[in-house]
Amino acid sequence: MKFKLILLLPLTFIYITMNGQNIDEYEVYAIKYRESEFTIPAKDIVIGASESDSVKPCNMFWLLKGSNDKNVLIDVGFIDTVNTHNIKYITPTEALKRLSIEPDDITDIIVSHPHTDHIGEISIFSNATVWIQKNDFTYFIRDAWEEGGNKIGFEKKDVHNLVNVNLDGRLKLVDGDDIEIIPGIKVYTGSKHSYENQYVLVNSNTIDRKILVASDAVWCYYNLEHLLPDALTFDSDAYVEAMKRMKTLVSKIEYIIPGHDDLVFSKFPEVTEWIVKIE
Repeated sequence: MKFKLILLLPLTFIYITMNGQNIDEYEVYAIKYRESEFTIPAKDIVIGASESDSVKPCNMFWLLKGSNDKNVLIDVGFIDTVNTHNIKYITPTEALKRLSIEPDDITDIIVSHPHTDHIGEISIFSNATVWIQKNDFTYFIRDAWEEGGNKIGFEKKDVHNLVNVNLDGRLKLVDGDDIEIIPGIKVYTGSKHSYENQYVLVNSNTIDRKILVASDAVWCYYNLEHLLPDALTFDSDAYVEAMKRMKTLVSKIEYIIPGHDDLVFSKFPEVTEWIVKIE
């Protein structure tokens, strides 16, 4: 009997794995917090775009709600104090409340890159472990502010906030590509939208299992469909090669989620206002 039990244990593990019952799976939600009422010319944000094409931008971040009790954010949005007449806006924390999620419920934050519209509200989440690429962090807090550095999209207050996260002992520096940082969640580099931004591959509860949250490694669907780079990048060729690679990591191109395209919120089922579930 004991011998039979020993044999059955690995067979049971194989059966569970083959049937996709992975405890480290996540529901993936795209959460919009800022929306323009107008489209803009695609050529303004996509190098090589046609003069006649347009896109409708928005700002979003993502919640990964795990079967392992993890509540993981990819980026956190920012506080908009401008609120111009053609912009609709709510704070990211207000948006999360629509899913009954409070800031203290967030266990982890994956920073795709440190542009202010992606990390501006990071200080609100005081319990979360924060994951960022080591090279991106170094460039953000040091090199960008030296002579010849590229500070576009950066804010000094965000530097202070991220350094404070480090002083709190909550910062995890990721050093490299194709790394599982949290069970069921891998990060990849190479896009060069920022100095070393990362995009995220998630074990999901979809039929096809994998969802790739590109953030600004794909600014909008137009980039991905035409394999054209974003206007804000350190290396246009690297940006395109990263998009080609993304297509090999998921079963369907629909599961590559861009960082600023309002079409995301019409492609997937609405959960509540400005929130869709990627499935």
